[in-house]
Amino acid sequence: MKTIFVKPAQVERKWFLIDAEGKALGRVASRVASIVRGKEKVVFSPHWEIGDYVVVVNAGKIAVSGRKAQQKLYHHHTGYVGGLKSQNYAGLLAKHPTAPLSLAIKGMLPKGPLGRKLLKNVKVYAGAGHPHEAQSPQTIEV
Repeated sequence: MKTIFVKPAQVERKWFLIDAEGKALGRVASRVASIVRGKEKVVFSPHWEIGDYVVVVNAGKIAVSGRKAQQKLYHHHTGYVGGLKSQNYAGLLAKHPTAPLSLAIKGMLPKGPLGRKLLKNVKVYAGAGHPHEAQSPQTIEV
């Protein structure tokens, strides 16, 4: 029995549209990461980029449960001594409406060159509009 490996150039790649309004942050992020990675395809291979493209709209209206809006913290370091900066979910959402979902998806993708390449296949928009109508994405319910 031989294992069949499909080259990335031979795979048909589709476009999907997800409306994140009122949906849970983690559930949307995990579904997007799975689609972008290509895990829902029969020809999945962990070291190739064979996943589909995903457009997420209404990312600014995504829901979190409980008191996560005040308690969930996002950290980054400036590179200087004592340069750890923290911001809660509500503050990050007010400043960059697409950032919480983008960071959640990024954390669910592989680390390294493949993960950075896969992240470019995710298009996240804060509002209902997007410039990818020409690709005619299929709507997916999460």
